[in-house]
Amino acid sequence: MKINDYIPIVGSAVIDDLRLLAEKLKGKRVQNINSTSVGGGVAEILTRMVPLLNELGVEAKWDLIKGGERFFQVTKKIHNSLHGRKEELTREDFESFLETSQKNIEEIDTYGDIVYIHDPQPIALIKKKAHNKWIWRCHVDVSDPDPVVWKFLMDFIKDYDAAVFSAPSFSPMLPIRQFLIAPSIDPLSAKNKELPQEVINSVLEKYNIINDKPIVTQISRFDRLKDPVGVIETYKLVKRYIDCQLILAGGGATDDPEGAEVLAEVRELAKEDKDIHVLLMPQNDIDVNALQRASDVILQKSLKEGFGLTVAEALWKAKPVVASHVGGIPLQITHKYSGLLCHSVEGAAFALKQLLNSPEYAKKLGENGREHIRNNFLITRHLRDYMLLFLSLYYKEDVVYL
Repeated sequence: MKINDYIPIVGSAVIDDLRLLAEKLKGKRVQNINSTSVGGGVAEILTRMVPLLNELGVEAKWDLIKGGERFFQVTKKIHNSLHGRKEELTREDFESFLETSQKNIEEIDTYGDIVYIHDPQPIALIKKKAHNKWIWRCHVDVSDPDPVVWKFLMDFIKDYDAAVFSAPSFSPMLPIRQFLIAPSIDPLSAKNKELPQEVINSVLEKYNIINDKPIVTQISRFDRLKDPVGVIETYKLVKRYIDCQLILAGGGATDDPEGAEVLAEVRELAKEDKDIHVLLMPQNDIDVNALQRASDVILQKSLKEGFGLTVAEALWKAKPVVASHVGGIPLQITHKYSGLLCHSVEGAAFALKQLLNSPEYAKKLGENGREHIRNNFLITRHLRDYMLLFLSLYYKEDVVYL
């Protein structure tokens, strides 16, 4: 996809502005580092962002750290602890994290003029800081982190030039500059582009889904924080009153060792109901797109959420969404205007019944949601914010809102 392909969606003035910003970054090399190239929002954003930055004239690269099963078990505990979930992290866990981090410090060349570190897994690379600029990008909800884990990470965070968070509520007191930048979706990606009806129909047929009753769908990694068990409970409450079917679909991430266990648990709960479709779909974006477009309502019943890009994806398709009032989701949904927010299984079930019983109301929420995403959460806005962030590293301010 080329940058000019976005002109029909956002207008030529937006693209012209991006070119002007890129011109000011000529000669600066931006190096992104994270822990996985597949699964999760970080990899998805970088897959689209890095080529577009290069096309604009900003030299952008993307590198990965290495780690074994033990390391990713520990980083999953850290991830959950940052979200406020109680995890038992032992001294051996922290030592294992530091041991793998030291290997990465020795092996990874941090060649960027700007080194952009994503999430906790590669955070210790800051020990290699020289005369270049370093940013730590936190993609998770750290509004109520485990204090022990946060203190451990702060030993690294304090040495960065800046930190980036997705929402104001995630932003803690730090001794370094902070930026607030929401994630985005790419409207022209395989997951979000328009699809002909025959493609949608073929995907339903592929997964043996008969479109003879309303379809409710949640697209997410099989992760406890996405609450797939709560989604099934919500569906069962609604099923008493409305004959509908549920799709729980998603893949896993290579840095998430818990996914297979959660998937097995969900399949066990769903096996007695032929109207629950549990689909493991690693990196099949066209299928995800088709399932969302075939759905009557999209759910995102997360217990914790960094931002929740699946909400933006559904709203971009003008689908009505019922989602938890957590993390960055309220930035995307204004309750009763661009979707419905909930706080419990019972609340989600009530909202879902309301939308299934009121298709005109559901349609209006979806239309409002699409315009909200167009104005605030497309990749062109994200590119602008990132380039402004990179430029700002060469100027001095305390807090910057982009």
